[in-house]
Amino acid sequence: MRNSNIALLKVFLCLVFFCLVAGCSPRDFLTRRLATDLISRSDAFREPQAFLLVTGFVSNKDFNSPESLVLQRREWIIGTQAKKCPEGLDPPPCWDVQLTPLGVEAIRPLITNGAENEPLALRVARRKLVAITGISKTGNFADVEFTWQWVPLNPVGSALYDAGVRYRSTVQFRDYDDGWRVTSEKAHGNQTLEDALHNSEAMSP
Repeated sequence: MRNSNIALLKVFLCLVFFCLVAGCSPRDFLTRRLATDLISRSDAFREPQAFLLVTGFVSNKDFNSPESLVLQRREWIIGTQAKKCPEGLDPPPCWDVQLTPLGVEAIRPLITNGAENEPLALRVARRKLVAITGISKTGNFADVEFTWQWVPLNPVGSALYDAGVRYRSTVQFRDYDDGWRVTSEKAHGNQTLEDALHNSEAMSP
């Protein structure tokens, strides 16, 4: 056992010496910690989730979308069925959507730009990386599987996104001369981080 430990120590010291000579950096080894750091700091992952709130005349499909129904149940918006659809909105019925007093109280503080009766982009949630669940390497490429969840930023985000739901994604990494990076372009048939987040699979509780 003692000889085995001495042999392992020699191998470790050789690896350390090799890295010192070759000028290794922490990014030369794709560990779960490095993968976590690179994904969490990427622009695609840090981009907040925006919800597009449309008031005024909308189609029946938009008025009955899951997000719209949530806002209706919260009594933040109300819709009046229009007698005639404006040009370009088909098929009838169409709805004239307006904020209720409760909706004004909840949503108006989140509006940073835009005018009345124009689509309003509200930042409602951000992503939080939960864990790296697997790394599969092939040469200079690696597939990294990870789980993440939404963190609501305000009451609208809390209404639209369940913080308890986790999502599973897989993204490709590539080993360059300066170390591992998240790929920003599709390669070997795999998806970018932006694609991976868009195509995430919701996990069962």
